Amino acid sequence: MSKPVITAAEAARLIPDDAVVTVSSSSALNCPDAVLRAIGERFDAEGHPRNLTTLHPIAAGDMYGVVGIDHLAKPGLLSAILAGSYPSGPSSLPSPRIWSMIGDNQVAAWNVPSGILFDMHRDVAARRAGVLTKVGLDTFADPRRQGCAMNDAARAKAPVVRLVEFDGEEWLHFPNIVPQVAIIRGTSADERGNISMEHEGAPLGALDQAIAVRNHGGIVIAQVKRAVAEGSIPTRQVVVPGHLVDYVVVDPEQRQTTEIVYDPAISGEIRLPMSAFETPEFGVETVIARRAALALRDGWAVNLGFGVSALVPRVLLAEGQAGKVTWAIEQGAVGGMPLTGFAFGCAANADAILPSPQQFTYFQGGGFDCALLSFLQVSAAGDVNVSRLAARPYLTAGAGGFVDITAHARRVIFSGTFTTGGLDVAIGDGGLTIRREGKLRKFVPEAEHVTFSGRRSRSVGTEVLYVTERCVLRLGDEGPEVIEIAKGVDLQRDVLGQAEIALKVSPDLKPMDPRLFDPAPMGLVLGDR
Repeated sequence: MSKPVITAAEAARLIPDDAVVTVSSSSALNCPDAVLRAIGERFDAEGHPRNLTTLHPIAAGDMYGVVGIDHLAKPGLLSAILAGSYPSGPSSLPSPRIWSMIGDNQVAAWNVPSGILFDMHRDVAARRAGVLTKVGLDTFADPRRQGCAMNDAARAKAPVVRLVEFDGEEWLHFPNIVPQVAIIRGTSADERGNISMEHEGAPLGALDQAIAVRNHGGIVIAQVKRAVAEGSIPTRQVVVPGHLVDYVVVDPEQRQTTEIVYDPAISGEIRLPMSAFETPEFGVETVIARRAALALRDGWAVNLGFGVSALVPRVLLAEGQAGKVTWAIEQGAVGGMPLTGFAFGCAANADAILPSPQQFTYFQGGGFDCALLSFLQVSAAGDVNVSRLAARPYLTAGAGGFVDITAHARRVIFSGTFTTGGLDVAIGDGGLTIRREGKLRKFVPEAEHVTFSGRRSRSVGTEVLYVTERCVLRLGDEGPEVIEIAKGVDLQRDVLGQAEIALKVSPDLKPMDPRLFDPAPMGLVLGDR
């Protein structure tokens, strides 16, 4: 019953040509980088494996040393990729190779919402008929828009999603894609192949991906930090049981997550004092995060997204309100203090760390109270683009779980600056002055990519706010409407004149809270839910 411990190079030789390979990862978090690197090295040496299709519910690799999918980003090796997100980072770093392949049509690429990709694994494992969902209607995932396709190479192939009618209603159907190989990661593997994740920031979807492959006769390769004796792993700590695992690869150098080798607070092994967490430096993003925080209520469960919104927990910390809301992140963390920057996706001091598929079931059904997310563009209809910038695509990771989270959300608060590209403001005296306007306008007639549908949100009753440094807008029946404006901001010149659409203005237009613009603590106390 013992499972073979093999080298990464030996694991790479197990991958056949034309295989569908599913990879469990979230940027550097849980990324089985050693095995992916070995696959790329084997291709360089032998020309095999060829024509792989890879499935990534969340991105594999980052731009800070964990190469991930870029190990496979070679013409001939990779022929198709379906991913919830892709490696992303700042413009100061070189673009990942996978983005060049997508742009040059060297690989057929789709951006499928992360939760749907997890659902696809569960449905293919149970041999059901594929995913039938309303998640993604009227967004880029809808076949009436892009149908998840990212380039012409994808559009030339069979669609990965169809619009269907069931019981008199519109649904999206994602047919099954059967994976033959799963590459997952954990911390320890015992001699029977049982996998634990005591040093990992989240289990992600490793179990579901392993079951999907096992149920169709494929192979499961688990990369771990260490091999241990049979019986070393307590029963309740086994995340992927050994009967689902075929081979084990040991990489003692695997990182916990982006730019973090190992922090036991991230894996829930210790708890840090609140004094260990930094509060945000005062600036434009802090002003925006503060205004988003004003909308929260004591006792809420709040989904948190990447970007400006990730500062809101630190705002509550600075105001003595940490712990008043429960944060829920798509990678699985519940509660605690979410990390910021490109290590986002983990949390220190978490109350619990769920598998991502269960977290997405919670999100897709709208069980939480509010979502705090970012925006790149807002359209006249209230649509939001957060997933695609044609000029520099790697500056955004793609949709990730954004579509799943917003599909049935009760409330969504989108945060971002009103314009971008060189924006410079002076903050003080209870308001702000715009010293240099941003070159790019973000309120536009049509969103380049519809990640959030304003029209659909109205039909399901979602309350929507757009929070910026100079004003706050809500989504009304006729599109975004300005409801608050900062002191020192001219409504016509700085708001209406900096939008490419005719914004509505509320007859009850109010000033933004002057406390937002003072670096001193606001004295914020969250109201009752």
